[in-house]
Amino acid sequence: MAEPALSRVLVAGASGYAGALAAVLVDGHPYLELSGVTSRSYTGQRLDELFPHHRVPMVLEELDLDRHTEGVDAAIVAYPHGAAAQTVAALRERGLKVVDLSADFRLRDRATYEEWYVDHTAPELLDGAVYGLPERYRAELRGAELVANPGCFPTAAILALAPLAGHLADVVIDAKTGVSGAGRGATDKTHFVSVTENVTPYGVGRHRHMPEIDQELAAAGATGLVATFTPHLLPLDQGELLSCYATLREPMDVHGAFEAAYAHEPFVELVDRPPGVRDVRGTNLCRLHVHVDPRTHKVFVFAAIDNLWKGTSSQAIQNLNLMLGYEETTGIS
Repeated sequence: MAEPALSRVLVAGASGYAGALAAVLVDGHPYLELSGVTSRSYTGQRLDELFPHHRVPMVLEELDLDRHTEGVDAAIVAYPHGAAAQTVAALRERGLKVVDLSADFRLRDRATYEEWYVDHTAPELLDGAVYGLPERYRAELRGAELVANPGCFPTAAILALAPLAGHLADVVIDAKTGVSGAGRGATDKTHFVSVTENVTPYGVGRHRHMPEIDQELAAAGATGLVATFTPHLLPLDQGELLSCYATLREPMDVHGAFEAAYAHEPFVELVDRPPGVRDVRGTNLCRLHVHVDPRTHKVFVFAAIDNLWKGTSSQAIQNLNLMLGYEETTGIS
């Protein structure tokens, strides 16, 4: 059987945590060729000098749309929300398939996006964007042109709750995350002195992932549900744990629903004890533990992911594999 053809991939915004890891994963992929890495802040530096442990000896360049897209098949855009949309539009105009790591194309409704983020600069692309959670949208992702990579919290939350979605009366999501989730440029709440030996809630009552979680739970079958969600910052470099407490509308076979949903999913593991973030570090895995509480009759679901991997960059590779026609698990574990 012939080997699949190589695809050339640009990583725009490779100087951030997510972009740098995406570049590493593209560089190590058997069927992807890293065509270039760009940065707005670190132009002229080598990526392996900025992140020595990543070992990608390429020079970060300022993005030149004509030069960097010539002969290139796809791009991963690792820009902040609001800054990504115009670059994504320009790349699509040049025929590249794009995985966008920002929030710019995750929310299907423009008004909702603009309420929670900024004015949208490429709203004409919203209808064609596919939400990049393969466990939910695998068929749509095959051959997709533009994929909106999910947020890290919604990735874990939707995987934890989708099997229950049509039965949910209420859900409380208590999330814990490491400081890399705030991005390379964050310096205030993620400063070592503030984070060490501390646990702090943030985004209370208005975290930007809230409408994304509600949108995708509704798409999974929830009706009239607004999830209660509060994230907490922990003194970890990476890793994410969600504890979800769900009230059901009626009794159901909870464990059977999870087994049916994830029996054939390569990157979702149902485990017999609550997972920790070390269980999934440096992997594309989501580990789930489900407990039906006999005292309260609530369903507890615990979900652990690596926020930089399944929560961002390795999920981008999972999506690229589907978009480009490769085996979904290629180049990630």
